[in-house]
Amino acid sequence: MKILILGAGRTGSSVASALAHEDNDIVVVDMSPQLLRELKERLDIATVVGNAAFPPILEQAGAGSADIVIAVTDKDETNMLACQVVNTLYSRPKTIARVRASEFLNNPELFREGGIPIDVVISPELIVMDYIRNLIEFPGVLYVSEFAGGLVRLFSVRISRNSMLTRKRIRTLKEHLANSKIRIAAIFRDGKAVVPDGAAVIEEGDEIFIMAPRNEVRKVLNDLKKLEPPMKRILIAGGGHIGKRLALALENGHQVKIIEQNPDRTRKIASQLDNTLVLQGDCTDETLLISESIDKTDLFCALTNHDGSNIISATLAKRLGARKSICLINHASYVDLLEGSGIDVWVEPEQTTIGSILKHVRRGDVVQVNSLCGGRAEAIEAIAHGPAGSSSVIGRQVDQINLPYGIILGALVRDNEMMMIHHDTVFEEGDHVIMFVMDKKLVRNVEKVFQPI
Repeated sequence: MKILILGAGRTGSSVASALAHEDNDIVVVDMSPQLLRELKERLDIATVVGNAAFPPILEQAGAGSADIVIAVTDKDETNMLACQVVNTLYSRPKTIARVRASEFLNNPELFREGGIPIDVVISPELIVMDYIRNLIEFPGVLYVSEFAGGLVRLFSVRISRNSMLTRKRIRTLKEHLANSKIRIAAIFRDGKAVVPDGAAVIEEGDEIFIMAPRNEVRKVLNDLKKLEPPMKRILIAGGGHIGKRLALALENGHQVKIIEQNPDRTRKIASQLDNTLVLQGDCTDETLLISESIDKTDLFCALTNHDGSNIISATLAKRLGARKSICLINHASYVDLLEGSGIDVWVEPEQTTIGSILKHVRRGDVVQVNSLCGGRAEAIEAIAHGPAGSSSVIGRQVDQINLPYGIILGALVRDNEMMMIHHDTVFEEGDHVIMFVMDKKLVRNVEKVFQPI
């Protein structure tokens, strides 16, 4: 597949890294020769220096023969104009554009038929905000996402020394958790994947990923002694796009405060929020945090644009008594600094966002992709298609399908009902299959098996 990526910033480079090793022909366009040079040193890709919206640059980059154009420059206007130019000059490429400004997103008619011709509009800030809101809904989890229109949830928890699952084998799960409609889909130990077969033993400190029906998540968390009291008092550091949108989503059901350092931004968001207290100040100021009763705060969200401020303020908030803290990290190199910091959950926006792009790039009928564990693994939802006998999956039992070790078939949804997948499960046309791919190198096997015939 030929993929043209416009923008070599964090998102563009993350997408290029994710796709360059999957037998794709990648071309990246950016105004910065240095960014492109650094990217080319790491990846086997082609690069073009120039304005991504200029027709000659798009022609030089091969837009006419591209299968997909992914516009993720730092400017919304450039992304939208580039898609407009591609649509006007060429008929083949599918277009994906990142749009951040609420002034555009709040006018969805812009992207409807007859408007700006973009096939898929993604907003990283909205995706990250929804992700954090899900974490708030289920205190105690490290990760949570939905599949099959919300019927299935995948979530992860850290196993403590006193957990009922510590030193237990996977095959004994039913003895410890009453619900049969759950599946341990993956185990990560010291950053490395452990395939959760029946003989695998769960250890203290493991992060385990569990698939469960949407309405059973709280029960599973309760069984695991991971169900925590609701979070009511929330303090957000940073009034940028993510912080403001999170406050808007929470302010009618929670007690929300925002600390924003920029005076102009403080005044602006204060006028846009009805039930949120907006404070102007430095989120790393210990005196300010104490004066705002940080010790009585259920959740501190460090969501500024500066990783250093986020790490310092989230660590400080925990030390001063905040019950939980979430920290936004834009540079993956800082993740190692968070071990032992006391910060409960850190969110990498690029990894959270990239799945919304990958699902449109994957071969086969893939409807959702979530990039996990720093991009090393993926959770994928694919739809089974094809006539029985000729399809790779339809009419066949799981143990007859040639999938390599490391691809965990977790659950399927048929007729709006979730079912656990077992060795004798027979796939039918239209089944939504949710699986965990422990190593990205195995994604090609999933694409091949679920390729429509």
